[in-house]
Amino acid sequence: MTAKLKFGILGAGRIGCVHADTLAFRVPEAEIAAVADIHREAAQALADRCGIGRVSASTTEIFADPGIDAVLICTSTDTHAELIAQAARAGKHIFCEKPVALSLKKIDASLEAVKHAGVQLQVGFNRRFDSNFVRVRQAVAGGEIGNPYLIHIVSRDPAPPPISYLGPSGGLFLDMMIHDFDMARFLLGDEVEEVYAAGGVLVDPAIGEAGDLDTAVVTLHFSSGAIGTIDNSRKATFGYDQRVEILGSKGKIASENRYPNQVVVSGEKSVYTDLPLNFFMQRYIEAFAAELQAFVEAIREGKPVPVTGEDSRISAVMALAAGKSFREHRPVRLKEISA
Repeated sequence: MTAKLKFGILGAGRIGCVHADTLAFRVPEAEIAAVADIHREAAQALADRCGIGRVSASTTEIFADPGIDAVLICTSTDTHAELIAQAARAGKHIFCEKPVALSLKKIDASLEAVKHAGVQLQVGFNRRFDSNFVRVRQAVAGGEIGNPYLIHIVSRDPAPPPISYLGPSGGLFLDMMIHDFDMARFLLGDEVEEVYAAGGVLVDPAIGEAGDLDTAVVTLHFSSGAIGTIDNSRKATFGYDQRVEILGSKGKIASENRYPNQVVVSGEKSVYTDLPLNFFMQRYIEAFAAELQAFVEAIREGKPVPVTGEDSRISAVMALAAGKSFREHRPVRLKEISA
Protein backbone atom coordinates (compact mmCIF):
# COMPACT_ATOMS: atom_id res chain seq x y z
CA MET A 1 0.00 0.00 0.00
CA THR A 2 1.46 3.36 -1.05
CA ALA A 3 -1.45 5.73 -0.35
CA LYS A 4 -2.07 7.09 3.10
CA LEU A 5 -4.16 4.92 5.42
CA LYS A 6 -7.46 6.73 5.90
CA PHE A 7 -8.97 6.65 9.39
CA GLY A 8 -12.34 7.26 10.91
CA ILE A 9 -12.18 8.18 14.61
CA LEU A 10 -15.03 7.07 16.84
CA GLY A 11 -15.08 9.18 19.99
CA ALA A 12 -13.70 12.67 20.53
CA GLY A 13 -13.09 12.46 24.25
CA ARG A 14 -9.78 12.49 26.09
CA ILE A 15 -8.11 9.48 24.46
CA GLY A 16 -9.72 10.23 21.10
CA CYS A 17 -8.03 13.62 21.14
CA VAL A 18 -4.67 12.08 22.04
CA HIS A 19 -4.86 9.64 19.13
CA ALA A 20 -6.18 12.24 16.69
CA ASP A 21 -3.29 14.57 17.48
CA THR A 22 -0.87 11.69 16.94
CA LEU A 23 -2.31 10.68 13.58
CA ALA A 24 -2.67 14.24 12.37
CA PHE A 25 0.75 15.54 13.34
CA ARG A 26 3.08 12.60 13.89
CA VAL A 27 2.18 9.77 11.49
CA PRO A 28 2.61 11.01 7.91
CA GLU A 29 1.41 7.69 6.44
CA ALA A 30 -2.05 8.25 7.97
CA GLU A 31 -4.90 10.64 7.30
CA ILE A 32 -8.04 11.23 9.36
CA ALA A 33 -11.02 11.29 7.00
CA ALA A 34 -13.80 11.68 9.56
CA VAL A 35 -14.63 11.83 13.26
CA ALA A 36 -17.88 10.91 15.01
CA ASP A 37 -19.03 11.54 18.58
CA ILE A 38 -22.43 11.71 20.29
CA HIS A 39 -21.35 15.19 21.39
CA ARG A 40 -21.09 16.87 18.02
CA GLU A 41 -19.45 19.99 19.43
CA ALA A 42 -16.56 17.88 20.77
CA ALA A 43 -16.14 16.20 17.39
CA GLN A 44 -16.21 19.57 15.62
CA ALA A 45 -13.61 21.04 17.95
CA LEU A 46 -11.33 18.06 17.32
CA ALA A 47 -11.90 18.34 13.56
CA ASP A 48 -10.99 22.03 13.62
CA ARG A 49 -7.80 21.42 15.59
CA CYS A 50 -6.57 18.45 13.55
CA GLY A 51 -7.75 19.47 10.11
CA ILE A 52 -10.29 16.64 9.83
CA GLY A 53 -12.49 17.23 6.80
CA ARG A 54 -15.73 15.67 8.00
CA VAL A 55 -17.68 15.40 11.23
CA SER A 56 -19.98 12.41 10.80
CA ALA A 57 -23.42 12.19 12.30
CA SER A 58 -22.94 8.58 13.37
CA THR A 59 -20.55 5.66 13.44
CA THR A 60 -22.75 4.01 10.80
CA GLU A 61 -21.81 6.75 8.36
CA ILE A 62 -18.12 6.05 8.92
CA PHE A 63 -18.54 2.28 8.53
CA ALA A 64 -20.41 2.82 5.26
CA ASP A 65 -17.68 5.01 3.73
CA PRO A 66 -15.65 2.90 1.26
CA GLY A 67 -12.83 5.45 1.39
CA ILE A 68 -12.07 4.74 5.04
CA ASP A 69 -9.56 1.93 5.59
CA ALA A 70 -9.47 1.73 9.38
CA VAL A 71 -11.28 2.95 12.47
CA LEU A 72 -9.98 4.03 15.82
CA ILE A 73 -12.44 3.14 18.59
CA CYS A 74 -12.09 5.62 21.45
CA THR A 75 -15.61 5.43 22.88
CA SER A 76 -16.65 4.19 26.32
CA THR A 77 -15.72 0.60 27.15
CA ASP A 78 -19.31 -0.67 27.12
CA THR A 79 -19.56 0.20 23.39
CA HIS A 80 -16.32 -1.40 22.18
CA ALA A 81 -17.53 -4.92 21.42
CA GLU A 82 -20.43 -3.94 19.19
CA LEU A 83 -18.39 -1.30 17.36
CA ILE A 84 -15.63 -3.83 16.70
CA ALA A 85 -18.17 -6.25 15.23
CA GLN A 86 -19.73 -3.53 13.07
CA ALA A 87 -16.35 -2.33 11.85
CA ALA A 88 -15.27 -5.87 11.01
CA ARG A 89 -18.44 -6.51 9.03
CA ALA A 90 -17.76 -3.28 7.14
CA GLY A 91 -14.27 -4.51 6.25
CA LYS A 92 -12.41 -1.90 8.28
CA HIS A 93 -9.17 -2.56 10.13
CA ILE A 94 -9.57 -1.73 13.80
CA PHE A 95 -7.56 -0.07 16.54
CA CYS A 96 -9.53 -0.26 19.78
CA GLU A 97 -8.81 1.05 23.24
CA LYS A 98 -8.72 -1.48 26.06
CA PRO A 99 -10.54 -3.53 27.15
CA VAL A 100 -12.44 -5.03 24.22
CA ALA A 101 -15.38 -5.78 26.54
CA LEU A 102 -16.26 -6.54 30.14
CA SER A 103 -17.24 -10.18 29.56
CA LEU A 104 -15.55 -13.06 27.76
CA LYS A 105 -18.73 -13.78 25.83
CA LYS A 106 -18.65 -10.34 24.23
CA ILE A 107 -14.89 -10.43 23.74
CA ASP A 108 -15.09 -13.78 21.97
CA ALA A 109 -17.94 -12.60 19.73
CA SER A 110 -15.87 -9.57 18.74
CA LEU A 111 -12.78 -11.60 18.00
CA GLU A 112 -14.82 -14.07 15.95
CA ALA A 113 -16.24 -11.19 13.88
CA VAL A 114 -12.71 -9.91 13.25
CA LYS A 115 -11.49 -13.36 12.25
CA HIS A 116 -14.45 -13.97 9.96
CA ALA A 117 -13.97 -10.62 8.20
CA GLY A 118 -10.23 -11.10 7.74
CA VAL A 119 -9.37 -7.65 9.11
CA GLN A 120 -6.72 -6.65 11.63
CA LEU A 121 -7.46 -5.70 15.24
CA GLN A 122 -4.90 -4.02 17.51
CA VAL A 123 -5.77 -3.23 21.13
CA GLY A 124 -4.39 -0.13 22.84
CA PHE A 125 -1.91 -1.43 25.38
CA ASN A 126 0.35 1.54 24.83
CA ARG A 127 2.79 0.77 27.66
CA ARG A 128 4.37 -1.98 25.55
CA PHE A 129 5.73 0.82 23.36
CA ASP A 130 7.26 2.94 26.12
CA SER A 131 11.03 3.05 25.69
CA ASN A 132 11.72 2.27 29.36
CA PHE A 133 9.55 -0.83 29.33
CA VAL A 134 10.86 -1.90 25.92
CA ARG A 135 14.35 -1.87 27.45
CA VAL A 136 13.14 -3.95 30.41
CA ARG A 137 11.69 -6.49 28.01
CA GLN A 138 14.94 -6.60 26.05
CA ALA A 139 16.89 -7.29 29.23
CA VAL A 140 14.65 -10.19 30.15
CA ALA A 141 14.49 -11.65 26.64
CA GLY A 142 18.24 -11.28 26.18
CA GLY A 143 19.09 -13.00 29.45
CA GLU A 144 20.83 -9.96 30.96
CA ILE A 145 19.33 -10.61 34.40
CA GLY A 146 19.10 -14.40 34.08
CA ASN A 147 15.95 -16.27 34.97
CA PRO A 148 13.28 -13.93 36.39
CA TYR A 149 12.32 -14.61 40.00
CA LEU A 150 10.20 -11.62 40.95
CA ILE A 151 8.42 -8.81 39.11
CA HIS A 152 6.85 -5.83 40.86
CA ILE A 153 4.67 -3.37 38.94
CA VAL A 154 3.53 -0.07 40.46
CA SER A 155 0.73 1.88 38.75
CA ARG A 156 -0.93 4.75 40.60
CA ASP A 157 -3.00 7.59 39.20
CA PRO A 158 -2.67 11.18 40.43
CA ALA A 159 -6.41 11.42 41.17
CA PRO A 160 -9.54 9.26 40.81
CA PRO A 161 -11.73 9.52 37.72
CA PRO A 162 -15.28 10.91 37.96
CA ILE A 163 -17.68 8.52 39.69
CA SER A 164 -19.81 8.45 36.53
CA TYR A 165 -16.85 6.92 34.69
CA LEU A 166 -16.51 3.87 36.93
CA GLY A 167 -19.59 1.84 35.95
CA PRO A 168 -19.12 1.69 32.16
CA SER A 169 -15.35 1.26 32.60
CA GLY A 170 -15.57 -2.09 34.39
CA GLY A 171 -13.81 -0.88 37.53
CA LEU A 172 -10.25 -0.96 38.79
CA PHE A 173 -9.27 -4.47 37.66
CA LEU A 174 -10.74 -4.28 34.14
CA ASP A 175 -10.08 -0.61 33.48
CA MET A 176 -6.89 0.33 35.30
CA MET A 177 -4.97 -2.78 36.33
CA ILE A 178 -5.61 -4.45 32.97
CA HIS A 179 -2.65 -2.45 31.66
CA ASP A 180 -0.46 -4.00 34.35
CA PHE A 181 -1.74 -7.51 33.65
CA ASP A 182 -0.68 -7.00 30.04
CA MET A 183 2.67 -5.60 31.12
CA ALA A 184 3.34 -8.60 33.37
CA ARG A 185 2.89 -11.00 30.43
CA PHE A 186 4.80 -8.76 28.04
CA LEU A 187 7.79 -8.04 30.25
CA LEU A 188 8.39 -11.63 31.36
CA GLY A 189 7.30 -13.29 28.13
CA ASP A 190 5.45 -15.74 30.35
CA GLU A 191 1.86 -16.66 31.15
CA VAL A 192 0.11 -16.23 34.49
CA GLU A 193 -1.62 -19.28 35.94
CA GLU A 194 -3.04 -17.97 39.21
CA VAL A 195 -3.87 -14.66 40.88
CA TYR A 196 -4.73 -13.53 44.38
CA ALA A 197 -6.22 -10.09 44.96
CA ALA A 198 -6.64 -7.87 48.01
CA GLY A 199 -8.22 -4.46 47.84
CA GLY A 200 -10.11 -1.73 49.59
CA VAL A 201 -11.64 1.72 49.45
CA LEU A 202 -9.11 4.06 51.02
CA VAL A 203 -9.20 7.11 48.74
CA ASP A 204 -12.86 8.06 48.36
CA PRO A 205 -15.93 6.41 49.98
CA ALA A 206 -17.98 7.33 46.90
CA ILE A 207 -15.91 4.85 44.88
CA GLY A 208 -16.97 2.08 47.24
CA GLU A 209 -20.58 3.23 47.07
CA ALA A 210 -20.32 2.89 43.29
CA GLY A 211 -19.26 -0.74 43.77
CA ASP A 212 -15.58 -0.36 42.98
CA LEU A 213 -12.18 -0.35 44.69
CA ASP A 214 -9.59 2.41 44.67
CA THR A 215 -6.63 0.50 46.11
CA ALA A 216 -5.51 -3.04 45.33
CA VAL A 217 -2.60 -5.48 45.34
CA VAL A 218 -2.58 -8.62 43.18
CA THR A 219 -0.13 -11.50 43.40
CA LEU A 220 0.65 -13.40 40.20
CA HIS A 221 2.03 -16.92 39.79
CA PHE A 222 3.60 -17.54 36.38
CA SER A 223 3.96 -20.86 34.59
CA SER A 224 7.77 -20.60 34.94
CA GLY A 225 7.47 -20.36 38.71
CA ALA A 226 8.18 -16.63 38.84
CA ILE A 227 6.11 -14.54 41.23
CA GLY A 228 4.68 -11.10 40.51
CA THR A 229 2.98 -8.33 42.43
CA ILE A 230 0.97 -5.41 41.08
CA ASP A 231 -0.13 -2.51 43.21
CA ASN A 232 -2.65 0.09 42.07
CA SER A 233 -4.03 3.21 43.67
CA ARG A 234 -6.41 5.78 42.29
CA LYS A 235 -4.54 8.56 44.10
CA ALA A 236 -0.84 9.39 44.32
CA THR A 237 -0.55 13.02 45.38
CA PHE A 238 2.88 13.45 43.76
CA GLY A 239 1.76 12.51 40.23
CA TYR A 240 1.58 9.53 37.90
CA ASP A 241 3.52 6.66 39.48
CA GLN A 242 4.65 4.11 36.88
CA ARG A 243 7.49 1.81 37.91
CA VAL A 244 8.69 -1.74 37.33
CA GLU A 245 11.40 -3.90 38.94
CA ILE A 246 12.38 -7.43 37.93
CA LEU A 247 14.79 -9.55 39.98
CA GLY A 248 16.51 -12.42 38.22
CA SER A 249 19.19 -15.02 38.82
CA LYS A 250 21.94 -12.73 37.46
CA GLY A 251 20.73 -9.35 38.67
CA LYS A 252 17.80 -6.96 38.40
CA ILE A 253 16.42 -4.29 36.11
CA ALA A 254 14.24 -1.39 37.20
CA SER A 255 12.33 1.38 35.43
CA GLU A 256 11.57 4.59 37.30
CA ASN A 257 9.12 7.43 36.72
CA ARG A 258 9.60 10.00 34.00
CA TYR A 259 10.11 13.65 34.93
CA PRO A 260 9.71 16.92 33.02
CA ASN A 261 13.44 17.52 33.54
CA GLN A 262 16.49 15.87 35.10
CA VAL A 263 17.38 18.73 37.44
CA VAL A 264 18.32 18.02 41.07
CA VAL A 265 18.20 20.93 43.50
CA SER A 266 20.53 20.60 46.50
CA GLY A 267 20.25 22.88 49.53
CA GLU A 268 21.17 23.04 53.19
CA LYS A 269 18.21 20.95 54.34
CA SER A 270 17.06 18.95 51.32
CA VAL A 271 17.88 17.52 47.93
CA TYR A 272 14.93 17.32 45.57
CA THR A 273 13.62 17.13 42.01
CA ASP A 274 10.40 18.30 40.37
CA LEU A 275 7.38 16.01 40.51
CA PRO A 276 6.95 13.23 37.90
CA LEU A 277 4.91 13.83 34.77
CA ASN A 278 1.36 14.19 36.04
CA PHE A 279 -0.75 11.74 34.00
CA PHE A 280 -0.82 9.33 31.09
CA MET A 281 -1.30 12.03 28.43
CA GLN A 282 2.15 13.39 29.30
CA ARG A 283 3.86 10.20 30.52
CA TYR A 284 3.04 8.06 27.50
CA ILE A 285 2.88 10.56 24.65
CA GLU A 286 5.75 8.86 22.81
CA ALA A 287 4.28 5.41 23.45
CA PHE A 288 0.93 6.48 21.98
CA ALA A 289 2.74 7.65 18.86
CA ALA A 290 4.76 4.43 18.61
CA GLU A 291 1.73 2.14 18.96
CA LEU A 292 -0.21 3.95 16.22
CA GLN A 293 2.85 4.00 13.98
CA ALA A 294 3.14 0.24 14.47
CA PHE A 295 -0.54 -0.26 13.63
CA VAL A 296 -0.30 1.81 10.46
CA GLU A 297 2.83 -0.05 9.35
CA ALA A 298 1.21 -3.42 10.00
CA ILE A 299 -1.80 -2.56 7.84
CA ARG A 300 0.19 -0.94 5.05
CA GLU A 301 2.76 -3.75 4.92
CA GLY A 302 0.41 -6.67 5.57
CA LYS A 303 2.16 -7.68 8.80
CA PRO A 304 0.56 -8.94 12.03
CA VAL A 305 -0.27 -6.24 14.54
CA PRO A 306 1.96 -6.24 17.65
CA VAL A 307 -0.87 -6.36 20.23
CA THR A 308 -3.69 -8.69 19.25
CA GLY A 309 -7.25 -9.27 20.35
CA GLU A 310 -6.07 -12.48 21.98
CA ASP A 311 -3.58 -10.48 24.06
CA SER A 312 -6.50 -8.36 25.23
CA ARG A 313 -8.57 -11.45 26.01
CA ILE A 314 -5.87 -12.93 28.24
CA SER A 315 -5.51 -9.69 30.17
CA ALA A 316 -9.28 -9.56 30.61
CA VAL A 317 -9.24 -13.12 31.97
CA MET A 318 -6.62 -12.03 34.49
CA ALA A 319 -8.77 -9.05 35.50
CA LEU A 320 -11.88 -11.20 35.88
CA ALA A 321 -9.88 -13.71 37.93
CA ALA A 322 -8.65 -10.89 40.18
CA GLY A 323 -12.22 -9.73 40.72
CA LYS A 324 -13.30 -13.25 41.59
CA SER A 325 -10.35 -13.65 43.94
CA PHE A 326 -11.22 -10.43 45.76
CA ARG A 327 -14.88 -11.38 46.15
CA GLU A 328 -14.16 -14.95 47.27
CA HIS A 329 -11.02 -14.24 49.36
CA ARG A 330 -8.95 -16.97 47.70
CA PRO A 331 -6.41 -17.58 44.94
CA VAL A 332 -8.06 -18.10 41.54
CA ARG A 333 -6.53 -20.03 38.64
CA LEU A 334 -7.10 -18.47 35.25
CA LYS A 335 -8.56 -21.71 33.88
CA GLU A 336 -11.51 -21.17 36.24
CA ILE A 337 -12.61 -18.16 34.19
CA SER A 338 -14.79 -19.27 31.32
CA ALA A 339 -17.48 -16.60 30.95
